Amino acid sequence: MPILAPEKQVINKKVILASSQSEPNPQLIEHVYHNHPPEAVELRLSFLSARDGVWDTQRAKTSIVGDIYAMNSEFSRYGERMADCSGFLGFGLGDDGLKLKQASFCRVRYCPVCQWRRSLLWKANMYVAYEDIKDDFPTHRWLFLTLTVKNCEVTDLRKTLQDMNKAWHRLVKRKQFNVVDGWIRTTEVTKGKDGTAHPHFHIMLLVKASYFTRNYIKQAEWVRLWRDVMRLDYAPVVDVRTIKAKKKDKYTQDEAVKYAIMETLKYSVKPSDMMADYSWFYELTKQTHKLRFIASGGALKDALKSEKDISNDDMIATGDEENSATDERRWVFLYNKKKGYYAYSPKHNQ
Repeated sequence: MPILAPEKQVINKKVILASSQSEPNPQLIEHVYHNHPPEAVELRLSFLSARDGVWDTQRAKTSIVGDIYAMNSEFSRYGERMADCSGFLGFGLGDDGLKLKQASFCRVRYCPVCQWRRSLLWKANMYVAYEDIKDDFPTHRWLFLTLTVKNCEVTDLRKTLQDMNKAWHRLVKRKQFNVVDGWIRTTEVTKGKDGTAHPHFHIMLLVKASYFTRNYIKQAEWVRLWRDVMRLDYAPVVDVRTIKAKKKDKYTQDEAVKYAIMETLKYSVKPSDMMADYSWFYELTKQTHKLRFIASGGALKDALKSEKDISNDDMIATGDEENSATDERRWVFLYNKKKGYYAYSPKHNQ
């Protein structure tokens, strides 16, 4: 089946020039709903809406990771679920282009599509919480804290993560932590070059203004605190920095905080690490089964849903309901695994 060149596509003998911008072309989207392309022509989602080309990228990763799971009988059920994940996308048309309205997600923890959708949801929820925090705590500031331990064997990962969680609970009870009024914490695990696992926490802290005067905690003190609560015999690597506007980067304070939110709420495991060593990935899956990778407390306690509480509808809307008003029609796209992209399927339109 021929694929039309992105700069010139012919639909019902009419030449339509594609925009080089990432914004969707509502006129073109409207046109193809009423004038289906010939059967011999494939119309890619990324052509009608360049910003939705990310679906191709994420779904291709899910295909690869799903196949890795399918090769192991212990995890084949994950592979089966991922094979069906987001294969059908139904979009509505709004004032600013296509908006996802229908999809079915597998919700396997390490499915790249599902990691991406959960991350989008958490970010949107946290952006809303941030606006409330600005009103409720106008003099408070934000810190970005990273807590690490030495790499462990992947077979010891579960115990290491459990020890880190216990240590965190001890840390929040320390008197020095009284300056913190809210926090969100995520867990990330990366693969070491030697096949070990590197677990670490990314944390955003909402602190009183007094943190920068009489209650200031130096970086060396953060190291000491984390070493004590983790009960380590070495000084762990700890990074702490104030989240603030940067004139040289032309960041506003809001942009700086939102960038920190993005960093905190990204993937828990990089898809590249999942694909690099199958046996490592299988063991990682076993070691992290049913462990919580996101937590929050204080003023941010209810800001984010836990993974188990996120519904399929949540992953469709990703917290963007206020901008997602569309008509009742549905433009449908199906994923072609062999070709690695979503193609328009007008016969499934609604």
